[in-house]
Amino acid sequence: MTQFFTEADSESAVNVRMAEGINPRLKEVMTSLVKHLHAFAKDIQLKQEEWDYAIDFLTRTGQICSKERQEFILLSDTLGFSMLVDAINNRRPAGATENTVFGPFHVDGAPEFPMGANITLDGKGESCLFEGRILDLQGNPIKGARLDVWSDNAEGYYDVQQPGVQPKWNNRGIFTTEADGKYSFIGIKPVSYPIPDDGPVGQMLAALGRHPYRPAHMHFLITAPGYQKLVTHTFDGDDFYITSDTVFGVKQTLVAPFEKVENGETLWRSHFDFVLTPVGDKQ
Repeated sequence: MTQFFTEADSESAVNVRMAEGINPRLKEVMTSLVKHLHAFAKDIQLKQEEWDYAIDFLTRTGQICSKERQEFILLSDTLGFSMLVDAINNRRPAGATENTVFGPFHVDGAPEFPMGANITLDGKGESCLFEGRILDLQGNPIKGARLDVWSDNAEGYYDVQQPGVQPKWNNRGIFTTEADGKYSFIGIKPVSYPIPDDGPVGQMLAALGRHPYRPAHMHFLITAPGYQKLVTHTFDGDDFYITSDTVFGVKQTLVAPFEKVENGETLWRSHFDFVLTPVGDKQ
């Protein structure tokens, strides 16, 4: 079938070129992408100079990417797209702990510790006891749940951002639950921090009148045999940026209490129970 290009039928002119017998999911995805991309241009009557700027923006976004920095992930995060894809792919039944974005600062191979260990190696920040339970949907404790945890330091940087400044594995550790499902470890009360904003994404945020900050949070990657992997954070509800996370990662159910401790081993205590979903169970 031959179809010449016209403004009115631009979408059809492109999609009809796809061959028969191609991957059906690829065809579905590309058909929808072309449909919405062309509709967007028509809806806003996109100007040539605006599209030229967009091409330049995307080019600069790619050019700043490196092994240590992924500007396209930042772009996806700050447009709320990462959170949307995460939500679509991690729908869970009522009562289960919700997912949120993984973030770029996880490192495989963190040291394993016994429960109650201190993972803060630089001695900085306000100490905080993190504790709670890993449970199933019926409230039963889960034995053998593996918690991989990490956070920034008192200045708002992860150890991988400051090699040679922070000790390796600072504020990172892995813990495994016993039959009671309980976990506990000592870290610091996390602080809010800005995402890298010295590139194209930072320029976009500034042009939109948006800040680059994430509210204070502790990362958790929790796995257990027979249960879905949980990638999530717990957030400090009193943080200034709790309602304006630049990557839209905050969910109300993930706001955790941070309580001041009087005459305790730590200055703060944060209790949070995580509820895992069995493999194959969906909302």
